[in-house]
Amino acid sequence: MTKAGSALETATGAVSPEVLRGAPEARPQARATAVRGSALQPGACGPAPPLVFTVKQRGAFRLHALDKAALAAGLEPGMALADARARIPSLCAVPHDAAGEARLMERLADLAERFTPMVAIAPPDGLVLDITGCAHLFGSEAALAGEALRLMRGRGLEVRGARAATPEAALALAQFGPPRGDGPAQEAAAIRRLPLLALRPAPDALLALRRAGFATIGDLADQSAKPLAARFGASLVAMRDRLLARVDSRITPRRPLPPVGAERRFAEPVARVETVRAVLGDLLAEVSAELAARRQGGRRFAARLYRSDGAQRDLAVETGQPVRDPALVLRLFAERIETLADPIDPGFGFDIIRLAVPRVEDLEEVQPALDGARTGAADLNALLDRLGVRVGAHRFRRLAPRDSHMPERVTRLVPATGASSASPAWEMPVPDEPPLRPLLLLDPPEPLEVLAAVPDGPPRRFRWRGQAHRVVAQEGPERIAPEWWRRMDGHAGNPGLTRDYYRVEDADGRRFWLFRHGLYERETTQPHWYLHGLFA
Repeated sequence: MTKAGSALETATGAVSPEVLRGAPEARPQARATAVRGSALQPGACGPAPPLVFTVKQRGAFRLHALDKAALAAGLEPGMALADARARIPSLCAVPHDAAGEARLMERLADLAERFTPMVAIAPPDGLVLDITGCAHLFGSEAALAGEALRLMRGRGLEVRGARAATPEAALALAQFGPPRGDGPAQEAAAIRRLPLLALRPAPDALLALRRAGFATIGDLADQSAKPLAARFGASLVAMRDRLLARVDSRITPRRPLPPVGAERRFAEPVARVETVRAVLGDLLAEVSAELAARRQGGRRFAARLYRSDGAQRDLAVETGQPVRDPALVLRLFAERIETLADPIDPGFGFDIIRLAVPRVEDLEEVQPALDGARTGAADLNALLDRLGVRVGAHRFRRLAPRDSHMPERVTRLVPATGASSASPAWEMPVPDEPPLRPLLLLDPPEPLEVLAAVPDGPPRRFRWRGQAHRVVAQEGPERIAPEWWRRMDGHAGNPGLTRDYYRVEDADGRRFWLFRHGLYERETTQPHWYLHGLFA
């Protein structure tokens, strides 16, 4: 069966002695399965005493992870720290830093992505890599695994690795499995020799299995599923089948795979920024061809540069509209590189450059104008993209329509380059008709003194800011009911009252948009008037 997974199990932090952890029932060699000691500072415990990491449980400090010297002295995970110090007075005890350990695993997962984008963290101390289709880049699966192990060990980690047909089997072999040869037969035999701890059973289920005479996975391999599930639980049977590759099992990568991507690997690392730009141009041409075939454009382009010493550098640019022009995106990358606070340091050179397009949208071909002139919208989008790269796209906003009939809620501010093209479109005005809404709204609406023929009739005169206006033309009312299903932060009076809007023109030709707040004798006995907007 084609290998679908490869697991890495690390045993120590980069700045600490070797630290091992395991369940009390496991053999000593089975305890070498955890990343430990990420928070330990060099020289914190003197020359080299036995080292342990502790956690507080039930009001007492207990051993959580131990190095080989501590294990050889007879200490075990779960032992009280006071008992351990009674045995070894010189014991070096360091508090376990769970958050630091999680950050370390994240950094190691970033490091492992140079081998495959399909990387998952198996807490607390494992990495699982789906290497399907990646082995040919390194010559073979064994060569890929060997390179991964060398890279991890170069950071001061003690690492155990294994390859298997399923992620669960790879993790179990890396944690408990003895060395094995290549080949499906050797893999199947090694899995059958694994202890019951590889099933990750609950303590009571493990005890019941041992009392029933089972000791290894092989003892359970040929047992009928129904009796096992009835006695020990369906989850144990499902785990057994995943270990034995009887059911398909996949990992969920920590980062979703981008829809479009490309990469370059170099036999000799490249150390010039100009070469990096040239390679990015080639990769952009490659992904642009793929986007054109899909009739799509990219909204975000992300480049990751892998240095030969394991360091990484990320560059990303975003555009206001979907694009697939390589020259345009390359200019944005050049702007990004120029605005970096710390320039790109190639060190001994980059051996992998990867480009991904994580955000894509539909982009159809547009018929250009007969005179070849560019549209103002295209120039504005290009300007916003360049300014966004230099000073940050979050600094620019634009108005977008919102699904609401209340005038003050009909628009919202969104990032100028981050809004989706799928957002609702603006309602187009009727040709040769006056606008229904003014361009300028007052926030909040300002109160008016209005004279009307009847309480629920149109306005005849009104006074605003101390100046009287005589209405010579009016149109309305346009009745707008309150949004009763939403909490209203009304500008005037009771926000739950109906509004009757009028477009009016005074004797001097100025046009206003005003409303009466509340229906006479149905919602209020004294409706108030407010000016909400001014027409140009």
